[in-house]
Amino acid sequence: MTVSTAQSDTAAPAAQQLRIVIVGHVDHGKSTFVGRLLADTDSLPTGKMEAIQASCKKRGVDFEYAFLMDALQSERDQNITIDTAQIWFRTPKRQYVIIDAPGHKEFIKNMVTGAAQADAAFLLIAANEGVQEQSRRHGTLLSLLGLKQVVVLVNKMDLVGYDQATYDKIEKEYRDFLKGLGVEPLAFVPMSAREGANVAHSVPELAWYKGRTVLQQLDQFESPALDAAAALRFPIQDVYRFDERRILGGRIESGHVKVGDKLTFWPGGKTSTVASIERWSAPATDHAESGESVGLTLTEQIFVERGHIATHSSSPLVQSHEVQARLFWLGKQPLVKNKRYKLKLATQEAEVQVKEIRGVLDSSTLTAPAGVPEMVQRNEVAELVLSSRTPLAFDNNDLFSSTGRFVLVDGFDMAGGGIIFGHAYSQHVSTDIHYNRGAVTRAEREQLKGHKGAILWFTGLSGSGKTTIANALERELTRRGMHSYQLDGDNLRFGLNRDLGFSEEDRKENIRRAGEAAVLFADSSTVVITSLISPFREDRDLVRELAREKQVAFLEVFVDAPLAVCEQRDPKGLYAKARKGEIAQFTGISSPYEAPSAPELTLQTETLKVEACVTAVIDALLPLVQPRK
Repeated sequence: MTVSTAQSDTAAPAAQQLRIVIVGHVDHGKSTFVGRLLADTDSLPTGKMEAIQASCKKRGVDFEYAFLMDALQSERDQNITIDTAQIWFRTPKRQYVIIDAPGHKEFIKNMVTGAAQADAAFLLIAANEGVQEQSRRHGTLLSLLGLKQVVVLVNKMDLVGYDQATYDKIEKEYRDFLKGLGVEPLAFVPMSAREGANVAHSVPELAWYKGRTVLQQLDQFESPALDAAAALRFPIQDVYRFDERRILGGRIESGHVKVGDKLTFWPGGKTSTVASIERWSAPATDHAESGESVGLTLTEQIFVERGHIATHSSSPLVQSHEVQARLFWLGKQPLVKNKRYKLKLATQEAEVQVKEIRGVLDSSTLTAPAGVPEMVQRNEVAELVLSSRTPLAFDNNDLFSSTGRFVLVDGFDMAGGGIIFGHAYSQHVSTDIHYNRGAVTRAEREQLKGHKGAILWFTGLSGSGKTTIANALERELTRRGMHSYQLDGDNLRFGLNRDLGFSEEDRKENIRRAGEAAVLFADSSTVVITSLISPFREDRDLVRELAREKQVAFLEVFVDAPLAVCEQRDPKGLYAKARKGEIAQFTGISSPYEAPSAPELTLQTETLKVEACVTAVIDALLPLVQPRK
């Protein structure tokens, strides 16, 4: 049985599979074609065909191959037979995976999110209806997604009497359209999915056609290049912690990796060496290749998180704050210049702004609207520049499609997708910038100051008492002769972070910058007191990892006070403004606060006095900063 879940034992190795997507106008026979394809390759579950035929006979209706897809869809909804995204079948040459797209919207979602990227595409056009608007949009989208292997199937030839003139007209019209997109289809094939004409077997009615059948053409597609010589691209899906080990999990999109390899992680350009390669439910080995999902451990525990992409140092990605791209827009609202959207690329997510719209085309007619474009309407194609405050790592799509495709999200809607092009590659980040450790060692600074450095990270709602405690603590540490400095969130926004707003992405960048600055201070044997709301656990954990990477003591201090108490205090009058709607994205009112799950210290300021809080912090701090003997 070769129609199965993605976990099936029938699944062949990635290098022997080819992923195809089958698209077309909603009424052009896609379901019938997929059903016929599965039947003609003996890829249906045992007894499925007979059961559907018996059901049709019982109900007094003619059997349709589309019913096979309807039945499989029903089973998929019940999680019985096949996975929601993939249908497997096999020819004598190799195994195939159909990216199941049961309708136009679902196809768009599956394709541009990259959840199931295709290596090739069949595009259906019904002979009795000809080239439709959706046919042109599908072609445009396939072009934007960088699919170079496209075969056009002119279906339902039986409805036009297998007329060659009708086929020739469609072929010329659509070939000319694709030529305008820079797409050269590998072939046009006349066929009838319902009658089985030219799917697996040629028929006398199409004797005038001298080309291959669909199945023959299918085996002409080139398999994706998964050879070991390809450059490594390993997006980090997640970081898992087992005992003292940090395992970087992900799928190798291209190339290979082995124990002992020196890797560079982008963005940032930090490097480390592979200590081990871990597998789930399988023995560890000393190497892994493209298509495998593995976990890596490193010899040096640098900070790496979801979204980073590992490469060999000899084959860097592009790292930039700007992305030059071609975009297919499907949003309910127009894409607008200067507006912010969420970009998803491989496992990265970042807030980007539309910096420039260089040109717009209607996806059906390939004509440009008059005037200078300030927005992109639904179903239009645009060439544009996106900018991000945080650096992004990516490739040009013509070199690596997995790291050269992206999605834009508007609010909660997947609104568009496209490809990146025209960027120059550089190794400057990894080869020309070196960390300066200075002439004075940390040990010398600790001896001079009489204590080690540390980071005290105060987090809590506005009005919880963070700044009050931080001020008193700084005074007490100074009285004791200890070197300290307070990094207050508001002060940082006056200078270092004045270019940042209060969106989720900007808040993340605000915390990252504060954390990097705190690590530098602590490296100088200063006790750094940070006082920021820092509402998200993930961002605070990032700073904790930065501190661990530099071997700096880190204490998360949760200044805990109920929202009602904080709002009653309201020292800056911010809650009152937020309640009136004058402040957007205000933590505790219109934006969430994620309390620490395991802070080193919790101060319940509803009941504790400031002096008691300061004493508790010092008691926790002193064992960590005692001078070396």
